[in-house]
Amino acid sequence: MLVNQSAGASSAMSAGAFIVRLLQDAGADASLSGTLSADHARRLAMEASRLGAVVVAVGGDGTAGSLAGTVVRNRGVLGLVPIGRGNDFARQLGLPDDPHDVARVLLYGQLKPVDVIDVDGQIVLGSVYAGIDSLTSELVNRAHWLPARLQYPFAALRAITTHRSASYTVSIDGAEHTVRAHTVVVANSGYYGSGMHVAPTARVDDGLLNVVIIGEAGRLRLLKALRMVYHGTHISLDEVTQSTGRVVVVTSTDGLSAYADGDRIGSLPVTARVLSHALNVIV
Repeated sequence: MLVNQSAGASSAMSAGAFIVRLLQDAGADASLSGTLSADHARRLAMEASRLGAVVVAVGGDGTAGSLAGTVVRNRGVLGLVPIGRGNDFARQLGLPDDPHDVARVLLYGQLKPVDVIDVDGQIVLGSVYAGIDSLTSELVNRAHWLPARLQYPFAALRAITTHRSASYTVSIDGAEHTVRAHTVVVANSGYYGSGMHVAPTARVDDGLLNVVIIGEAGRLRLLKALRMVYHGTHISLDEVTQSTGRVVVVTSTDGLSAYADGDRIGSLPVTARVLSHALNVIV
């Protein structure tokens, strides 16, 4: 079990230690390690996978995402203890958050092969996006002074008041579309932003990426979309379009940055490819 020591380490270490004791009491060989950096985490995950151990990410989407690539490449198994700020991938998988239930899943759950996204060589579990939601992620990363449950709503409202639409070219399996939009989301998992159901038809085991585009709209319409996105009903709005594909290229002439599961991955363009059933996760 691996914990990022720089991200809410105290609570994560406490929760991880409690679950380790539950696992050990049930007869499992379990241990907890704090990671000092992303490279350190990947090294520990690689060693564990090569020994045939389950790699358990104790934290949120960032912690899980930082370990997923190593687990995929070493054909290992990933477990989740969802105690981070977002927990959107765990939410998509229907995983519990009560420690006793989490321990039971790790001990007695089933292996489920799920898809991941390869974004220019980086493995992403949930989604990659650019636009108003990447601005929201940037603002969230500065909003640690707020309680965790308020950070995403606060950042989303701030983003709506300042964001302007941009021109995108989106290629889906070779078919190009040029649009003026507020955001383009390429999703493997349906949830992002701490519970926003941005791609309600997405499935993590169907071999497809869901592309959701929120087109140009006024601020009142964006506020309406924000209210609706938690329930996935925003897709009924005229400004919102959905598509599916296996290889998606997103470009823009407006100097936008792309984010994935809350972390910046670089400037556009980005190429996202689905890797079908590439990750084994305990559910």
